[in-house]
Amino acid sequence: MAKESRLYIPRPTARPGDEPDFSYLELSPAGALDKPGTDAKVRDMEHLAAGLVRVLDDDDGATGPWNPNLDPADLQVGLRWMLLNRVFDERMWQIQRQGRISFYMEALGEEAVSIGQAMALRHGDMCFPSYRNQGLFMYRGVKLVDMMCQCLSNTRDMCQGRQLPIMYHTKSGNVFSVSGNLGTQYPHAVGWAMASAIKGEDHVAASWIGDGSTAEADFHHALTFAAVYQAPVILNVVNNQWAISTFQGTAGGERRPFAARGLGLGIPGIRVDGNDLLAIYSATLWAADRARRGGGPTLIEHVTYRGGAHSTSDDPSKYRPKDEWHDFPLGDPIERLKNHLIREGHWSEKKHTALTEELKAEVLAAWKQAQSYGTMTEGPWLDPATMFDDVYADPPTRLESQRRRMLEIQNMRFNGGES
Repeated sequence: MAKESRLYIPRPTARPGDEPDFSYLELSPAGALDKPGTDAKVRDMEHLAAGLVRVLDDDDGATGPWNPNLDPADLQVGLRWMLLNRVFDERMWQIQRQGRISFYMEALGEEAVSIGQAMALRHGDMCFPSYRNQGLFMYRGVKLVDMMCQCLSNTRDMCQGRQLPIMYHTKSGNVFSVSGNLGTQYPHAVGWAMASAIKGEDHVAASWIGDGSTAEADFHHALTFAAVYQAPVILNVVNNQWAISTFQGTAGGERRPFAARGLGLGIPGIRVDGNDLLAIYSATLWAADRARRGGGPTLIEHVTYRGGAHSTSDDPSKYRPKDEWHDFPLGDPIERLKNHLIREGHWSEKKHTALTEELKAEVLAAWKQAQSYGTMTEGPWLDPATMFDDVYADPPTRLESQRRRMLEIQNMRFNGGES
C-alpha cells in the first residue's frame, strides 16, 4: 500500500525542557578536508560544501591543509579583537537592560566570523554586513565611542538618529550600513563586485546573512547575478542554527547544507567551522584570492551557534533548551583560540585575565565619553533640523519650506512665544 502524502513541517531536535540535541550536525574531523587550488573546477570541490573545514582539533592543536600557519602575534591580535567584541556586547546589553539605550543585539558565540574574515580581507575590499558583525566595524577602525553614540542616537550619532541602534556604517572603513531586513545586502555586494570588475580593480566584496535569510528572494537573485557575471564576491551564510525563534531547518538546512545552495549555478561552496578563527581566515583568504584571479564568487557557510538571545526583545528560553549553547559541539570561539595559544606556549590564563580587565576598562571609558554627547534622557540633544540634511542633493522647495517653518517654531518657543 502506498504511503499517504503529508505535508512535512521541519522541527527542532530539542525544545525548552529537553536535553540539547545536535545530532543533526554533520561534522568532519579537523584537517580531514583537502584544500584545492583556486583554479579548481566547481565539480571537483563539491565535497567542501558537504564536509566541514576545520583547523583546530579537539586537543587545541592546528592541523591539516587549511592551516594558515599564522604568526602567534597575529593570533593574539585576533583573540584581542574577539574578546573586545564580547566585552563590548556585555556592556551594551547591560546598558539596554538599564533603559539607557532602546535596543541591542550581541554576537555572543559568533565573534570569530567577523574577526577571522576581517583579518583575511584587504582594506580596499567592500563589506556589506549583518547586524552581528560589530567586530568587523571595530577591526575596520570604528571607535567604540562612535558605536555607542549611534546606539544612543545622540549629537555624535553617525546616522543622525535615523537608524535603529547597532546599524552602523563607516565610509573610511569601507563598510556599508547595516540593514535590519537581512538579505538586501547580498545584491548590493554583488553589484559592487561587478563594478569593481568592470573598472579592472582587484578589490572584492563580502556580505553576510543568517541561515533564515537564504529563503529570501534577494539571496537567490544575488547568487544568479554573481554566477552569471562571475562577480568577485564572497557571500557568507552565518548558520547560527536560529532565525530569531525559527530553527534553521525551516529555511531548508535539513535537506542540504547552505553552502551547497550555489552548486547548481556553478558557485563553489565551503562549509566551515564558524567557531574556528583559523579555518575562517583560511577559507576567506582562499575565496578572496580566487575572486581576485577572476575565479568568481564563493559561498561560505559558517556553522556556529547564537549563544544569546536574538536581540534584547527576544527570550530564547521560550523556544530552545536553556543551556543549549554550552552543549554546542564546536565550542566557544574565544576559548578555543585562547586554549590553542596556551598549548603552543604563546599565551596564559593570567595574560587572558589581564587582557579582559584591560578591555573592560577601555569599554567603560568609551561609555563615559559617549554619554557626554547626550543620552535618551539627558542632553545635549540632536538638532531636529538635521532631519532635512542628506535627503536630496538639491532639496525641493517643499522641503526648504518645511525647514523654515520648523526653525520659526523653534525660535518662537525659545523666545517664549507660541506657534
